[in-house]
Amino acid sequence: MDLAEIRLQKFLAQAGVASRRAAEELVRQGRVEVNRRRAEIGCRVDPARDDIRVDGKPVSAAEAKVYLAFYKPRDCITSTRDPQGRKTVFDFLPKFSSRLFPVGRLDYDAEGLLLLTNDGELANRLLHPRYGISKVYEVKVKGHPNPEALEKLRSGIVLEEGTTAPAGVEPLRALPRAAWLRIVLHQGWNRQIKRMCEAVGHPVLKIKRIAYGPVRLGKLAPGDFRHLAPDELERIGSDRI
Repeated sequence: MDLAEIRLQKFLAQAGVASRRAAEELVRQGRVEVNRRRAEIGCRVDPARDDIRVDGKPVSAAEAKVYLAFYKPRDCITSTRDPQGRKTVFDFLPKFSSRLFPVGRLDYDAEGLLLLTNDGELANRLLHPRYGISKVYEVKVKGHPNPEALEKLRSGIVLEEGTTAPAGVEPLRALPRAAWLRIVLHQGWNRQIKRMCEAVGHPVLKIKRIAYGPVRLGKLAPGDFRHLAPDELERIGSDRI
């Protein structure tokens, strides 16, 4: 085996195309070619010699890394484009020389902290279940959950994928017909918070993510972004998150 060779999905992640898991999906979809032939999962490449393309466009070696914290407004999608013509998060961002991608997603009607990068390795660390990186949300629900409902949310709710992992759930404030909760998750199933709250009889009215691991939303306004600080990146790369 040539020591210069690495797995294709690792190269695509290092080059900023997508996270490693997302890169594997690109390969499965037949969108990746190596030396003008359709690539296969697990194949190895030599970036210095092989012609590697995604959607017909050459992929070069790793570029300068970009790490953004962005306040996603409501009513836009976490995607590069939308066939339905809805706004995407990239409509709010300036053009970068590097191709950025979102780390995970927020629903169309959700708002708050979204991380964007071209560093597939870091994205993989943030998304991989083995690291259990926390995500913190402020959630407005219909009605007033009683202690039993709160305990069910904390201990686990049975959904299609299985039982949810233990979550941090604390009441923040009560309104006449609704309540705000602080919910901390360490997993990221599709529409998880909405389905959890629906299961205990308190549908979600609003949802806002305020933290992702060591990164906080802070004083960002909807549609604004900032670059991550060195200490935030250092903590993401550590085991102390």
